[in-house]
Amino acid sequence: MPEYKKYCRACRAAALILAVILLTATGVFAVASVKQEQTDTRALTPLQREIEEQRLRLTSAEIEDRREAVARLAAMHHPAASRVRATAAASVLALPAEESVASLIPLLADKDEFVRQHAAYALGQARSRTAVAALVERLADKKDSVRGAAAVALGQIADAAAVIPLSAILNPQSGLASVKKGQKSKREKNPFVLRAAAHSLGKIGDRAAAPTLIAVLQDERAEDDVRREAAFALGAIGDSSAIPALREALSARDPHLSQTAHEAIRKISRSQKAGGI
Repeated sequence: MPEYKKYCRACRAAALILAVILLTATGVFAVASVKQEQTDTRALTPLQREIEEQRLRLTSAEIEDRREAVARLAAMHHPAASRVRATAAASVLALPAEESVASLIPLLADKDEFVRQHAAYALGQARSRTAVAALVERLADKKDSVRGAAAVALGQIADAAAVIPLSAILNPQSGLASVKKGQKSKREKNPFVLRAAAHSLGKIGDRAAAPTLIAVLQDERAEDDVRREAAFALGAIGDSSAIPALREALSARDPHLSQTAHEAIRKISRSQKAGGI
């Protein structure tokens, strides 16, 4: 028994020594980390330090701090500041719904493409109808990435007010396309924007979009993945008027389009049975 007690005391002593060593090492590493951070900060230019300061403020628990940080970054008119603002767009969603949307909408008109793009995606996540009109305007943006982000966001919000402008992207000559007087209709060429428009029309689910989507599905000059999105959207909308065009697509050269058309027909048939049609 005495030997056992000595053994226990030795174990406790060893454990205590090990704990002291670990704590000392942790402290050394912590101090080294702080010194390294301070060195890195001193190596920054005044502009870089200001950007870093505002980036840290974006994580503040205080709403006013985050709001002022966004404003300060915007006033810098510098690409590095713009990138920070773009990645911070989603964090604005932590604000109350209407306040976050009000903060994001002005960013859609920012000079930086990256900022406009991320602001559009963030507005889609907010799912507020207040942003629909501003996002519709971005469908005419000069940059493909911004137009695509706006189209995606409108599908997430799923407001029927976006059906006409999204349909106009797919087919400017469609009956739904509303072209302003004196303005030439311009056909969208970017595949991602076209796919996003078709997919978003399916998410909105308004039958008014069916004629445009059918026209896209039947257009053999269109890219296969765009036609697939049109088929998917028609299945999501559930309008039986699309079944003839979907049946034609069953024999398409693209097996994925054929499969999507098959699934769309099944979906429409199920919705008809469920509705007692």
